Amino acid sequence: MALSDMKVFNQYVREATIETVAQMIDKFNAASAGAIQLSTTGFDGDYMMRSSFSSLHAAQRRVDRYATNTSAASTALAQLQHNSVKIAGGFGPIAWEPAQLRWVGDNPAAAVEVISRNMAEAIMKDMLNTAIAAAVAAIENVGATVIYDSGTGPISYTDINTAHSRFGDMSQLLICDIMDGTAYHALIAANLTNTPQLFQAGNVTVVEILGKRVVITDAPALRETGTGADQKVLSLVAGGVIVHDAGDLVTNIETNNGSQRITTTMQADYTFGLGLKGYAWDTTNGGKSPTDAEIATGSNWDKIATSVKHTAGVLTLANI
Repeated sequence: MALSDMKVFNQYVREATIETVAQMIDKFNAASAGAIQLSTTGFDGDYMMRSSFSSLHAAQRRVDRYATNTSAASTALAQLQHNSVKIAGGFGPIAWEPAQLRWVGDNPAAAVEVISRNMAEAIMKDMLNTAIAAAVAAIENVGATVIYDSGTGPISYTDINTAHSRFGDMSQLLICDIMDGTAYHALIAANLTNTPQLFQAGNVTVVEILGKRVVITDAPALRETGTGADQKVLSLVAGGVIVHDAGDLVTNIETNNGSQRITTTMQADYTFGLGLKGYAWDTTNGGKSPTDAEIATGSNWDKIATSVKHTAGVLTLANI
């Protein structure tokens, strides 16, 4: 494969990957009702900071028309700062020998399809797993949004419903439950048979149970051992988690001499932003370009919403 062919091949892999990710994002958003919103709109810099006014409902008070006209306590018109953080990832290097894998040169379209599809699925999996890890950590760090089943059985829909009750009269805002395959099949075993499949990509499936969307994915953050809460179900509101993918994928393909056979490698870098409703990334404790461990540390996500009803969602925990 000539150098000029390498440049074209590299360009096609990048463009095909970005297009595939965008298509998967559109399908996932529609299927999951937007609980985790994968956005193709990115942002510059390490953080995206935006402000919103805090709730003023507490300013409501009762008035006695016949009492002495004393002073009333004022409620400050304040703003909340929402911080999203940019996260960096990589793919590869992927290595092959052009002399042995002539299909790369003979049929570049096939190579583009294989590499771009696998890269797109890997990037989307990373975005979803990271988003779930952050949401689980942030919500679990706020006790008022967690329900714990101290029994030894799998999570039941009753447990999930009890967790939803943490939102009180606004529980209808919780539109999507995210669980692993074990929790999902435990619900199916309990005769919850209304499960039309809405979306599937790799190891991520979206179905519907009793009128609520259910995302089934074996994300590591939904299963822990030795913590007293082995199984976790994450329940989110619309826009509870927003992932910003700017499509800033950078790919590079090189062919190197020096070994007994010529080797070609491909490597990619990418970034995405992550934000949680009602929480702000702690720019001091969490810092820039965080690691997986820092993202999954609850104290790095500061609850800024006054009421839990205005946050990303709730969490159900259980032993199995």
